[in-house]
Amino acid sequence: MQELLGRIARLDPSASLGLRVIACFDELMVGNVNTRALLAAAASLAGCVAGFHSETPARTVRIDPRGHHAADVRPEVDPAFQQDASDGLTVWLERNGERQPNDAIVLERLALAVRMRHGRGRESDHRRDLSLLLDPEVDVQARCVSAITLGLRPGTRYRVVCAPLFAVWPEHPQGPEDVVATRFGAIHALVLPASAHEVAAVPSGVGVATEVEDLHHSFRTALVALRLCDPPAVGSVLADDFGGLIGLLADAPDGSFQPDVALVDAVMAYPWGAETLSSVVRSHSLRQAAREAGVHHSTMQSRLETVNATLGFDPFEGYGRTRLGTAYLVWRLRHSRVLDLPAPIATP
Repeated sequence: MQELLGRIARLDPSASLGLRVIACFDELMVGNVNTRALLAAAASLAGCVAGFHSETPARTVRIDPRGHHAADVRPEVDPAFQQDASDGLTVWLERNGERQPNDAIVLERLALAVRMRHGRGRESDHRRDLSLLLDPEVDVQARCVSAITLGLRPGTRYRVVCAPLFAVWPEHPQGPEDVVATRFGAIHALVLPASAHEVAAVPSGVGVATEVEDLHHSFRTALVALRLCDPPAVGSVLADDFGGLIGLLADAPDGSFQPDVALVDAVMAYPWGAETLSSVVRSHSLRQAAREAGVHHSTMQSRLETVNATLGFDPFEGYGRTRLGTAYLVWRLRHSRVLDLPAPIATP
């Protein structure tokens, strides 16, 4: 297993452990390896014992990070580190201590691989339909068929939640979900009722509510919302908070010419730039901006004189507010680091 991980790392040295987890399990599933090998992979990636239990026939297997068998006795495992793979199949990680950034993806891929290995749930697995549903290039009738297959009802409004594969889900709401390829990499997409304005996942973006034929729009706004996250201060963003502006941002071409963004970049060069602009775009007056930033109004006045001179317009007058708000959000999207995956976990 270590040879396999090393080979993947040599093919793409910049690949994160999260991506290598997916690549690793993909190779193992293609190779149709046995359950012991799948557990050995999970244990090696997580750095702790990985286990499997089958109710029929009754069987328990535990493998340590070095690929050795541990006692075949099912231990008590924190539910947060345990996942049902299918009817009667359960996998787990025997983690002592806090959840590590890649535990969720290791556990998810292990559960999927075990389910495929044991050939259960294939007839009822319609997860690929979600990719079709969220693709605007797919015919609208085909999207509606996919929605019905997933148990969604035409005429009912839903919203899409997006999260990176390494997101932490203290609570995982139920709904059609899958890993969807995007220009930003693989994204975990989940469809929830329109009433779900918040999710516990960090980081995550919650898209606008639409009917099923327009869920691709909800998906794109959820991606923008996700990229506006800034954990730990901002763990989840609701697209509704930005009104129609988030739709414009979702449909804007990457790298489009935005002269105001360059001006915002110049303001951000000041040590107080980010704090000041964040306060100004949320305020209606200088004094309110000063309160938001926690500085004296005279300090904010001095900063705004520099901001106005750098931007060439007053953000509190006329279209200045709209220009600054739009440029500020585009700047945040272009500098977003929320999809950067955590550093690999050191294994002994």
